[in-house]
Amino acid sequence: MSTPWDARAYDVSSTPQQAWAQDVLLRLAGIPPNATILDVGCGTGRVTEALLALVPAGRVLAIDASRDMVQLARARLGDHADVWCQDVLELELAEPVDVIVSTAALHWVTDHERLWRPLAAALRPSGILEVQCGGACNIARVREVIETVARAAAPELLVGFSPWEFASPEDTERRLRHAGFGSIRCWLQERPTYPPDLGPFVRTSILAAHLARHPQPRTHTG
Repeated sequence: MSTPWDARAYDVSSTPQQAWAQDVLLRLAGIPPNATILDVGCGTGRVTEALLALVPAGRVLAIDASRDMVQLARARLGDHADVWCQDVLELELAEPVDVIVSTAALHWVTDHERLWRPLAAALRPSGILEVQCGGACNIARVREVIETVARAAAPELLVGFSPWEFASPEDTERRLRHAGFGSIRCWLQERPTYPPDLGPFVRTSILAAHLARHPQPRTHTG
């Protein structure tokens, strides 16, 4: 089951995700203006909007597993991009694209052994894959806190639960090579993050899946 998202809350609190995407956008600055780009895990379409500016004579496709995210992305992008609800593990395109981009999304896909094969099939030979997502040891201290709270709040539902795959560069490189990619470079980059609206950011960008599994919130009286 995919993570349930509050798309409107995410759209308002996703300033850090937009900042993380800037490095990816800079690395794409030299792509041909008539290229076709696929944005995987487009969310509410803010990064997709920036991708449109890179290919004024090209085409942008965008997918997300959340229908709510897709609805907001379509409202933002109009007919400038093709946006649809799609599980990346089941991705099949009629024609391959020149560039595949994903920012702040693929760590929410827990099966990375399967993840890269449909992306390889969607990319033309010598195409470009640029991905930014959470890697090994990401939010380690936050995960420790989540586990501690889970033991007290709902151990049968939350202890040991993780909606993420925070892969190491070594594992990701191995998986990419196995999927058929070449000229691979994977690395970890420290990105300390201080969201301007911490509460909404934590609820929407970190705890969305945990809160969905938790029983009805408890109220305290007295």
